[in-house]
Amino acid sequence: MKSVAVIGASLAGLYAARALRAEGFDGRLVIVGDEHHRPYDRPPLSKDFLTGTTGQDQLALADAEETAELDAEWLLGTRATGLDTAAGAVLLDHGRPLTADGVVLATGATPRRLPGPAPAGTHTLRTLDDARALRADLTRGPVRVVVIGAGFIGAEVASSCAALGHDVTVVEAAPLPLLPQLGDEMARICTALHADHGVTLLTGTGVAALHGAGADPRVTSVELSDGRRLPADVVVVGIGVRPHTDWLASSALPLDDGVVCDAGCVTALPNVVAVGDVARVAGVRAEHWTSATEQATVAARNLLAGRTVATHRALPYFWSDQYGVRIQFAGRRGPDDTPRILEGSPDDRSFLACYEREGRTTAVLALNRPRPFMRHRRDLARATQPATT
Repeated sequence: MKSVAVIGASLAGLYAARALRAEGFDGRLVIVGDEHHRPYDRPPLSKDFLTGTTGQDQLALADAEETAELDAEWLLGTRATGLDTAAGAVLLDHGRPLTADGVVLATGATPRRLPGPAPAGTHTLRTLDDARALRADLTRGPVRVVVIGAGFIGAEVASSCAALGHDVTVVEAAPLPLLPQLGDEMARICTALHADHGVTLLTGTGVAALHGAGADPRVTSVELSDGRRLPADVVVVGIGVRPHTDWLASSALPLDDGVVCDAGCVTALPNVVAVGDVARVAGVRAEHWTSATEQATVAARNLLAGRTVATHRALPYFWSDQYGVRIQFAGRRGPDDTPRILEGSPDDRSFLACYEREGRTTAVLALNRPRPFMRHRRDLARATQPATT
């Protein structure tokens, strides 16, 4: 293999490029990104970057020296529009095909949007440019912020806006935020963080429309599905993402809520692998930082081998920082698993809990208990099969 194209200048794309070099690939390496920025860390966008405590220069995932050592060609501000598998080429938006012996798909995901018009002052948060636009709106003085969706992004944005002194309301269609991930008892404890910090949480209701006023309409209110209207100066829509696969619709690759891959991140074509939020690996699409970085090593090895010689099945893990509390979770919780507090107290918003099934630990959750959590996470990982084989 003499040339590899990495489509997506993302966390997963950068780690795949690093892994290719680490595996000994010394051929032509091209990294294509639709943003004009080199790969950067996304988690701070909803937290420290939004509050102004982290600058743009601190988000870079690679410094100048490492970038030079990578010896890659960067095509930034360039969008991939198709994959011509017969010709072994990626089609780019300026009309020039990019030929490569191997392709890494790392195009990530795009935010879901509400139907209907979105007046000025309405934001999604996925990219650095999204975060810059939202931060600019939040610096106009105290504003009324409505966050639609109480998942990780929504909760983190609400936390940041509250820390900045804004009036914040969160709207969630589900009965409780994080219910599928944590179960009823633990989800209620995490939900209480909003009230602890003066944020209004409205659950069990959706959004019917956004309303604006003025010649160039700017958002003024959010109409809920039950008829209520919430005054709003800024609206943040955090209702999930969908994998960025539209550009692959006419390719020969199977798509099903992501690019379908085997357990080694290899697609139906052995010279095409997928990593990160866009990859559906062995039936699972994981939208987490850790998954993206771990998949990259396995995918690079398999791409260079021309077949699946390594697999990836890491213990699921995610974290979220909300209202000064770090929430960490690892494992595979079943719907009937029972949570048990191991140390600390939910009342103090600092505790470690495990989920149990027939006397066996299936998952672990912590609020502000990072050290014991990491110890239990390692124990849980050892009790299951290793991340790579």
